[in-house]
Formats: sequence, C-alpha cells, structure tokens
Amino acid sequence: METLHFAGYYTLLKRPGTRQITLAGFELTIGPTVYDPRYYRAPAYFAEFIGRLDLSGKTVADLGTGSGLQALAAARAGASSVVALDVNPNAVAAATLNARANGFADRVSAMSSNLFSAVAPGPRFDVILTNPPFCDGPAWDVADRAWRAGRHYEDIAPLFEQARERLMPNGVVYLILSSHADLARVGHLVHRAGFAARVACQRRVLLETLIIFELRPA
Repeated sequence: METLHFAGYYTLLKRPGTRQITLAGFELTIGPTVYDPRYYRAPAYFAEFIGRLDLSGKTVADLGTGSGLQALAAARAGASSVVALDVNPNAVAAATLNARANGFADRVSAMSSNLFSAVAPGPRFDVILTNPPFCDGPAWDVADRAWRAGRHYEDIAPLFEQARERLMPNGVVYLILSSHADLARVGHLVHRAGFAARVACQRRVLLETLIIFELRPA
C-alpha cells in the first residue's frame, strides 16, 4: 500500500498540467493536485450507483468531491441542488468548472470545506454522498488528503457525526469504501454517530472489493 501511495502521489496527484477526460458520460477538466477518477475504480462505480438513484427534488451534499464527478451524477439523477465539498481548493475550482461545462452550474455549487466545517449546522440535506480517503497515516499535504485519512483515521473521524447533524430526519448517507480500508474502525465511527448501516451493493475488482454502504439514522 505504501508503494501505491508513493506512486499515486507523485505520478497522479502531483502530475503537472491539465487533462481533459471523459468519464461516466461527463467531460471533466483535471488539474494538478486534483484526484483523477480515471485511475481509481471507486469513482466510476460510485457514479454508476448514484445514476440509478431517484434524486428528484432532493438536496444533496457530495463530501470529498474531487473533480465533481459524484456531484454531477447526483444532478443528472434529478437532485434539485448539490453542494460539492472538498478540503483542496484546486478540487473546488475543478468541480465548479466541470459543473459549468456539463450544464449543471445552476444546481451544483462547490465550496472549500474541511469535512462539513464550512456548512452551517442543522438539517440541510436529504442525501449525503462521500468517497473519503481510506489509507491510514498522516497526509503529506492538502492534495494527499484525497488518499490518506490521517493517523488512525483522525482526519475523517468527525465526518459521520457532522453528517448526522446536517442530515434531514429521513435522509440517507451513501458511503463507498474499499475492502482495504479499516472497516472495523469506520464501522465504529458510523455507529457512534447514530447511524445504522447496510451494504447497498458491492463489486469485486482485481484485488479489492468496492463496497457502498447505506447509512440511516438509527
């Protein structure tokens, strides 16, 4: 995993230049330090899952938006508004640009935020989507926050309690993780925040299984 992290950081996250890509039916601009969804299996799988949801009229938050792929998928699935959040300002700029390029600027807005810190407390969202980092260990910089979750997952530990506070009473959180994640630790955080979890779907890909969890207030 350390080798993959090193390679991913220097060849993908820190790769110079801007790329134009097509993924999940969207035209995306990917700049330096922005998580490129082509090289990881989870984003396209998550976008496919979101595309099967009926989000008509729903208010949605996409936490850790990166290029904005999941936020765009939510808008295409009918969401009335999507707030795309990311701790990396370059990702926020990319999500804003990609929303405009794909015709969703009226419904997708991006915001710089460490988890939900920039979002006012109180129920706001019908649906929260998140593809958080799952590698243990301190991030090297803000770009690396897309990959590493801090020592013992400390950088994402508040995620679920913050999400619970901002979720509407009948709302739902969709969380995607790899089987390489510390599922027991994440499960503890989920239940501590007052969520009940079930596996919505999963897919085996090479040496890992991608798992999408549905979290609802217990």
